Amino acid sequence: MTGTAAAFGALHRDRAPGDPLVLPGPWDASSARVFEEAGFPALATPSAGVAASLGYADGSVPPREMFEAVGRIARAVSVPVSADVEDGYGLPARQLVGRLLDAGVVGCNLEDSWGREGTSVGSLKDAREQADFLAAVREVAGGELFVNARVDTYVRGVADLDETVRRARLYLAAGADCVYVILAPVDVIPALRDAIDAPLNVVHLPDGPSPEELGELGASRVTFGPGLHHRAMAALKGIAEGLR
Repeated sequence: MTGTAAAFGALHRDRAPGDPLVLPGPWDASSARVFEEAGFPALATPSAGVAASLGYADGSVPPREMFEAVGRIARAVSVPVSADVEDGYGLPARQLVGRLLDAGVVGCNLEDSWGREGTSVGSLKDAREQADFLAAVREVAGGELFVNARVDTYVRGVADLDETVRRARLYLAAGADCVYVILAPVDVIPALRDAIDAPLNVVHLPDGPSPEELGELGASRVTFGPGLHHRAMAALKGIAEGLR
């Protein structure tokens, strides 16, 4: 990797147990500046949080608006920014990589399902087709992007550790740098850590283990999805109600 993409990748490696890379999820330029000023070394945008800030439901943002929003976030801070771009919006690899680099980000999440979360199991993509897509992204991007391959088995109702590991290994062989098994139960994180020879991204949930505890279980990287946006909006609602 080159430039800040290399620096971003280095943040994922050689993490001590209990010390995962914690990446807050900004939804706009002002929230990104707050997280940077708090001392976080990098940020990772959540598609759902950005969608809410733009007035859309998760998964409904027109691609142009998502890339513009991500670009505003990346320009607002000096730390590396990775972008959640869902399943790539159906864009060919060359076009997708070009838009990401034009936005100024150094990494991306790409998920292996389509449609709104919580829909049918059939929303999972064919794993080998997804691996081919990731390989094309890697070929075009070279070392300019850190690719976080999201595995959606658990979020789509396929609670199968073997299938999850199979997909993760396919994606890593295709050139992904990190694996993100979203909503994997806490008790399977150690098994995932043992089976996957790469950084492991785990989502932090409000009622779940702390980032440090997730790191002790095997997470290399902890993200929050739209959780921080939800907490900020709850706080804002309380302020608004106090003004009435």
